[in-house]
Amino acid sequence: MSSTMATRLSDLFGNSRIIAGLLANLLSSICIVFINKWIYVHYGFPNMTMTLIHFVVTWLGLYICQKMDIFSPKSLRPSKIILLALSFCGFVVFTNLSLQSNTIGTYQLAKTMTTPVIIAIQTMYYRKTFSTKIKLTLVPITLGVILNSYYDVRFNLLGMIFATLGVFVTSLYQVWVGAKQHELQVNSMQLLYYQAPISSAFLLVLVPFFEPLSGEGGIFGPWSFQALVMVLLSGVIAFLVNLSIYWIIGNTSPVTYNMFGHFKFCITLLGGYVLFQDPLSLNQGLGILCTLTGILAYTHFKLAEQEEGKSKLTQRP
Repeated sequence: MSSTMATRLSDLFGNSRIIAGLLANLLSSICIVFINKWIYVHYGFPNMTMTLIHFVVTWLGLYICQKMDIFSPKSLRPSKIILLALSFCGFVVFTNLSLQSNTIGTYQLAKTMTTPVIIAIQTMYYRKTFSTKIKLTLVPITLGVILNSYYDVRFNLLGMIFATLGVFVTSLYQVWVGAKQHELQVNSMQLLYYQAPISSAFLLVLVPFFEPLSGEGGIFGPWSFQALVMVLLSGVIAFLVNLSIYWIIGNTSPVTYNMFGHFKFCITLLGGYVLFQDPLSLNQGLGILCTLTGILAYTHFKLAEQEEGKSKLTQRP
């Protein structure tokens, strides 16, 4: 009896930690969307340079954390995480190019393909199995995104190439974030502490090819003090976003993180409707309902499978 109670308390504590991590990611992600939107609209700060600053601030935040003994850095060879750092840069570059070359509807539709691609990568290369029920939850989610964005879907060859590359590299990045934590026996902070400066260095090389360095709209342009404060604030929130992403993937799975990403998309749309009176059509409302149904089904089946796995372990002699 006492062992069963201890197991339940342990499960409750584990689940509450995951819920806290998801909540931290939800709040920080929503905050960064609105702050970044404010910065782009009012100051026109370059997108990729902003990402570079986010990762530099993330590394500085982790450096302060390790000095405060919040975590202990683990010595890692750069060769072990260079592909992870490169995949992050590819994810940033191709996602930006996809957004520039496609309509918002096409961009959002392409992003939903990340989940099935992650499932395919994990099935083929990591011998991970997914039940048919879990795979079928992708149907209402994809249908929901189509209903939300079909009116704005336009296809062009260059946009499709960038969208496809963006989906593939993003999927690889998210799979590797989880795989590297297990492979190298490190936690989210230890991995991000080494990946952030390497990714920052790669982005520093890439930025001049995509954005101006000086003059109007350049990183060394005449920015106001208020603009710089807002960019720094955005960097601090990005630190929380990056850390919570790594923690969620490390403690759950890339697929679970993706499902949560669809949930955030629905919340952002509803938030825009409630807070800013953004228009929300009937089709969009149905799309949100479809997506949330798929997410709830995934959560239900995933928890049921975990319970089944635990009961099988308990029954073993």
